[in-house]
Amino acid sequence: MVEHLDRTLRERQLVTLRIGWGAALIAVVTFLAIFFAWPVGAMLLRGILDDAGALDLSAFGEVLAAPRTWHIVGHTLTMAVLSTAGSVVFGLPAAYILYRTDFPGRTVLRSITLVPFVLPTVVVGVAFRALLGSNGPLGFLGLDQTTGAVVAALVFFNISLIARQVGGLWQMLDPRTVEAARSLGASRARAFWTITRPALTPAIGASAGLVFLYCSTAYSLVRTLGSPGVGTLETEVFRQTQT
Repeated sequence: MVEHLDRTLRERQLVTLRIGWGAALIAVVTFLAIFFAWPVGAMLLRGILDDAGALDLSAFGEVLAAPRTWHIVGHTLTMAVLSTAGSVVFGLPAAYILYRTDFPGRTVLRSITLVPFVLPTVVVGVAFRALLGSNGPLGFLGLDQTTGAVVAALVFFNISLIARQVGGLWQMLDPRTVEAARSLGASRARAFWTITRPALTPAIGASAGLVFLYCSTAYSLVRTLGSPGVGTLETEVFRQTQT
């Protein structure tokens, strides 16, 4: 009798759990359908249907055949690659200093390095515009409204991401393997490239991929700093909708 009651209770609990998960799944799917799939689908339909409601894909050919399109794509990818490379180059030393060395105030410095990443992109853009503008302290560099200014701002914005992701893994590596390599005659650089770098490759690759995604879709920074050159894919979408 007791076993039967226990089995019945477990079955009821299982049914209740399934109903709860089912309700949660329905709520999530409904939310995504209304606030994501519907607007995106409506936007895409407006791009492939003419005024009469008939399917019209000629716009794809016109856009892809235009030389300006590929100039914009090339400029966007160039800025994203340069910004990603700069973020990695400056982020790795920052990761080492913040996560592999011990000095007073390290925790405070870690917190400070996260500030650029959480700042609104418009704020970062305005700050760089104030620094690099003709009346700014760095105006003599002549970088105002140039691709270099955008790349510098993107690097500043994303260094903390590289440092945080790579440094978190670097902090957990066993230092004895490097010490063993050094004791066998390996130089500091060789020990880093043969032992530490392979261990950090997953974190470097993942964080660099995120930075590239952020840089290739940057809008506010590019607009604030003057949309240099032919602009980016994001700014071109805005320009097309306005003109």
